[in-house]
Amino acid sequence: MGVRFAVDALRAWATDLLVRLGMDVMLARDVAAVLIEGDLLGHDTHGLALLAPYLAELEAGTMRKRGTHRVLAERAASALWDGGRLPGPWLTLRAVDEAIARARECGTGTVVIRRSHHIACLAAYLAHATERGFVLLIACSDPNSASVAPHGGRRAVFTPNPLAFGVPTAGDPMLIDLSASLTTNGMTARLRQHGQRLAHPWLLDAEGRPTDDPEVLFAEPRGTILPTGGLDAGHKGYALALIVEMLTGALAGHGRADPKEGWGATVLVQAIDPAAFGGTASFVRQADWLAAACHSNPPRPGVNAVRLPGERGLALKREQLRLGIALQEDILPALEPWAQRLGAAVPPPI
Repeated sequence: MGVRFAVDALRAWATDLLVRLGMDVMLARDVAAVLIEGDLLGHDTHGLALLAPYLAELEAGTMRKRGTHRVLAERAASALWDGGRLPGPWLTLRAVDEAIARARECGTGTVVIRRSHHIACLAAYLAHATERGFVLLIACSDPNSASVAPHGGRRAVFTPNPLAFGVPTAGDPMLIDLSASLTTNGMTARLRQHGQRLAHPWLLDAEGRPTDDPEVLFAEPRGTILPTGGLDAGHKGYALALIVEMLTGALAGHGRADPKEGWGATVLVQAIDPAAFGGTASFVRQADWLAAACHSNPPRPGVNAVRLPGERGLALKREQLRLGIALQEDILPALEPWAQRLGAAVPPPI
């Protein structure tokens, strides 16, 4: 990861590739911005690594290139949208704005999206709310696929079911991004591609035996990813997966009980205005106290210091904004054929 690229150049290039395949430029800019933000924060399996498969979805007609969502239901503080398989980053950014607008009026605002396409890195959306003083919760599931078994089982029922939570403070926000599984589909696919194994036995083979070999997720019969907590405490990740399913598919009225439509997402976006509750200043005072208590906590042996969620990602983002993005070695080889076909030259490294 020694080669770096200018952030603006990569963002413009990603936008150009999407537009050359027919995506409306406004949608393309949002998709590119969210993918780049994922890389800036260090979520490199959910940054530009997704652009090649997104382009393939566009070409196949399974991701829409233009248009807007349909509002299926709404009340003062809530709305249900049908995304019609529009690009997930564009839809989710619109949902964040809508949720914040409703939270300004009602204290909270919730938008649930059914039939979105994939939404990329959840952490990439959080600053859009925390910078405006709002708390943001995002949860996501994909009812069209399954790779995670319930605790005690060995047949996949869930996707990793990520959840992200952004908290404004007087300084850097807390950016919490976790999933109901011990690892992700993107990471296991990357390790398999490079002939590598996971750091720990976070998977089960088809017989239910723990393993660190990602190949078990691709061989038939397929294995599964363990829920967060693993063999001993996987009931915690299992419960979290169920919560995410209820907040997404169940609230959307469209989920795993329905026919599959292809790679996509069902999404919950909820904004909370601290001013509607104990007050913004009081909220920040409590958040800052907790941040200070964590930072000042004596580290256990082998740990340099206690960090807050998102702290490392924000430090990496500042570094990459200054020095350029260091892309994973497999990202450009996947995109270069698209660049040649579409006539969009790869940006030169810095």
